[in-house]
Amino acid sequence: MGKFKPLLDYKGKSFNQNITIKLNSVCDKTIIVTGYNKVEVEENVKELNLNYKIEFVFNSEYKKGMFTSLQTGLTAAKNSDWVLYHFVDQPGLPEKFYKDFIKQIDDQYNWIQPSFKKQSGHPILIHKSLFDLITNTSAETSLREISKKPVVKKKYWECEFEEIFQDIDTDEDYAELK
Repeated sequence: MGKFKPLLDYKGKSFNQNITIKLNSVCDKTIIVTGYNKVEVEENVKELNLNYKIEFVFNSEYKKGMFTSLQTGLTAAKNSDWVLYHFVDQPGLPEKFYKDFIKQIDDQYNWIQPSFKKQSGHPILIHKSLFDLITNTSAETSLREISKKPVVKKKYWECEFEEIFQDIDTDEDYAELK
């Protein structure tokens, strides 16, 4: 895409700011994993003045891929019961999505994923029972591989939010978002 996604504008705020505001409406704490352009990301989110609910964690291995950022975030969230794992390129999910999504928490499961018309999307709720499995796995692994392990007990929540497929990777994707 050639642009730094976390700071792209969506409805007058950056992607990061949009997502952080919505997460803060349903989460006790928001952990933002940084890597490339760490200072710019932190300064941008600090403009929200929600510092008491936000923790920044630097992923020194960010060049190895997205999975290392998840591992870094889960390590920082080790005292949490559940983590809502969110990508930065999904700023269009409405606040109602998050409020409805967290109502799906059920301790019979350790992985809760939204679906729309029977196709799964993101973000994902991950229970603490999976944190060690994810953090102790090789960085070359993917979350998709983890999801296939027998220890993962999945719940799919059929929702009304097509935005769970949002994935802003090109200029065309970004133009459609606006």
